[in-house]
Amino acid sequence: MSDSVSTEPPTPRDEAGRPAALPHTEYVAQWRQTSTLRALRELLTLAEQVSPVLARRAELGHTDLRALELLVESPQGPVELAARLGVTSAAASGIVDRMEARGHVARAPHPTDGRRTQVRLTASGREELLGHLVPMFIGLAEVDGSLTDAERLVVQRYLDGAIRAVKRILGPDHP
Repeated sequence: MSDSVSTEPPTPRDEAGRPAALPHTEYVAQWRQTSTLRALRELLTLAEQVSPVLARRAELGHTDLRALELLVESPQGPVELAARLGVTSAAASGIVDRMEARGHVARAPHPTDGRRTQVRLTASGREELLGHLVPMFIGLAEVDGSLTDAERLVVQRYLDGAIRAVKRILGPDHP
């Protein structure tokens, strides 16, 4: 027999001694699934699938694709790119080398610091990325264009609330 004390919390029991429902489980059991919540869940699930499908179609690795997405936003230094991708500087250098060999990025001197280099997306890289995304953009623009201003305000309020809810999971440090 051991003298150690269990670090597991005791299982809550109801009056009859049966395991009681835990608060989170109880909340989920009472959840009322609405059509908007189902649609949002489906959208979130589909959105998770976009990057892997896009990477496969473009014959890119997932991290290579993510690098291109970051470079669409703005040129990045190799160290910045490594940090944003969550990889080592050596790995980021390999990603840039691969993308440069395909003509999708170019290294250029930093505009204000001659000791540094920036990685810029080329027209080829932009076209590679956008060529796969434009059909989705067209569909989204058509849906958005079909909304009245009043409908758009309701959708915006819903999406802003959904974004806040998702950010609760990601934590306060997430942009």
